[in-house]
Amino acid sequence: MALTTLDPRTALVVIDLQHGIVASPGQPYTTTDVVARSAELADSFRSHGLPVVLVRVSFAADGSDAAPGRTETSRGRGTPPEGWDVIVDELAGHPEDITVTKRNWGAFYGTDLDLQLRRRGITQIVLTGVATSIGVESTARAAHEHGYHVTLATDAMTDLDADAHRNSVERIFPRLGETGTTAEIGELLAKTHSA
Repeated sequence: MALTTLDPRTALVVIDLQHGIVASPGQPYTTTDVVARSAELADSFRSHGLPVVLVRVSFAADGSDAAPGRTETSRGRGTPPEGWDVIVDELAGHPEDITVTKRNWGAFYGTDLDLQLRRRGITQIVLTGVATSIGVESTARAAHEHGYHVTLATDAMTDLDADAHRNSVERIFPRLGETGTTAEIGELLAKTHSA
């Protein structure tokens, strides 16, 4: 683990912690644990006056705005249940938070996330959410490409597959940024903003 610093203008970006996503089981952490740890970080960021970005994925009922293209794996097209794309209660209800709706795996492409961050002078993001190897990794890659410093809260994310989570954490994330636990990030945040 190589968590060294948090910039004075760091934002928390929470990926897909919404009712329809957290209903699936997570590995190696439960989605309940990921929600609790993400909410803990969100409270800490808010208490220091730093932005919290809640990213959700949503599609039209007919799937017409979903990413096109052939895949070998079924995308589960069909009508999702009512409320599947609503942010979980543990994170919702803070009017100062920024909500971004995406139609792809990553939170940058086709959204105003970069604009929202740059307008606030953000130079670094801390990422949490589901799924580690899909939405979180895609967003981390794009953040790195956009020139942001990236920190990944490895115990505040989970996947459908423990091996996929481990691959992202051990092989991909060290190339994109720094990793740390929720506790380590919280301690560093408190030190950075105690003055």
